[in-house]
Amino acid sequence: MFDNLSDKLDKAFHILKGHGKITEVNVADTLKEVRRALLDADVNFKIAKDFTNRVKEKALGQDVLTNLQPGQLMVKIVKDELIELMGGEAAGINLSGNPSVILMSGLQGSGKTTFSGKLANFLKSKKSKNPLLVACDVYRPAAINQLHVVGEQLGVEVYSEAGNMNPVEIAQNAIKHAKANGFNVVIVDTAGRLAVDEEMMNEIANIHKAIQPQETLFVVDAMTGQDAVNTAKAFNDRLNFDGVILTKLDGDTRGGAAISIKSVVNKPIKFIGTGEKMDAIDVFYPNRMADRILGMGDVISLVERAQAQYDEEEARKIQKKIAKNEFGFDDFLSQIQQVKKMGNMKDLMGMIPGVGKAMKDVEIEDDAFKHIEAIIYSMTPDERTRPSLLDVKRKNRIARGSGTSVQQVNQLLKQFDQMSKMMKMMQGSKGKNLMRMMGNLKGMQ
Repeated sequence: MFDNLSDKLDKAFHILKGHGKITEVNVADTLKEVRRALLDADVNFKIAKDFTNRVKEKALGQDVLTNLQPGQLMVKIVKDELIELMGGEAAGINLSGNPSVILMSGLQGSGKTTFSGKLANFLKSKKSKNPLLVACDVYRPAAINQLHVVGEQLGVEVYSEAGNMNPVEIAQNAIKHAKANGFNVVIVDTAGRLAVDEEMMNEIANIHKAIQPQETLFVVDAMTGQDAVNTAKAFNDRLNFDGVILTKLDGDTRGGAAISIKSVVNKPIKFIGTGEKMDAIDVFYPNRMADRILGMGDVISLVERAQAQYDEEEARKIQKKIAKNEFGFDDFLSQIQQVKKMGNMKDLMGMIPGVGKAMKDVEIEDDAFKHIEAIIYSMTPDERTRPSLLDVKRKNRIARGSGTSVQQVNQLLKQFDQMSKMMKMMQGSKGKNLMRMMGNLKGMQ
């Protein structure tokens, strides 16, 4: 995420490295590179110019007695300005209605239908809501079926009307259905439309007028860069939407849409899509995003993802097994499954300060654990429970069964042994403190 922009900003800050103080000359050189980095990231020229002008004004106005080095000071100022540019604070979603009605709008192919499902899943699992998905895309042949598939996958009801080609009526009838059946959130998925298509723009304006949603969200593909910003402006002029959803942000190495869109339409980015899975949705935090753009990681989001997968009861069971020297490969496998649920490995690594830069040229596949899992699945139940059984003959059989080498099997056994010893050392007061800390973290959500 934002790899190109992060690299170029890092190079820009290097200009100040070794300088004892900030001057007109070295600030001008640095900000020239910062502006170029922003333009390469597909940020609007005026926004990039205004941004660097504000940074210059603040940098030259800083107290020369500051404890920060010039490079560090510039990073801090740029970070503060990036946060402000992207909205300052995280924006909540309005769920005040009964039911709360959320209207999804956007271009064709922006990911509205998929994100409607993600949002329903988020509200159901994180906000304890009972959402109803509404299929109002009556033009794309597979759209209604796609929403039903998504709804079935999530255990969320989908309202649709066969043969009715009037999305206004469908939306109105869906809200009546929601009121009668105890749904407290209605998410209306509409057809994708171009801003230049007057008839389609009139249609969504009519839907908006008829159902009076608490939230109108504009869904846009982050990878379209400046085009996404221009489209958002055209839609906002007609709908006056409440917020933006950026999809496919995990594939965007530039970042222009995320940086520019708030400044152009003066509407906050509320959510971001970070992958294909139904739980790949995050609230947009400008401060965390600024950290990631500047290569500082995002520890808070990493902890939150870990908390979401943290099973206190499972942790207690594993703690007891460790104490009795009964921690086996089945337990190890369950820990791997929890890590995999947190997201793709490269994205997780990028959240750890310093690691993202160190691994920028390293390709980490989403199935990074596949060899480990294959080796474990090739073991018998007894072997998984008692790794001490694994002699040369058994190791050869496991290597053949998993499509790996004996060296890889030995390497896994060595790592497993080291990890078991480390976990054993963490028992006692240190282990209890760790359990207490994890419990406190979970309670802070």
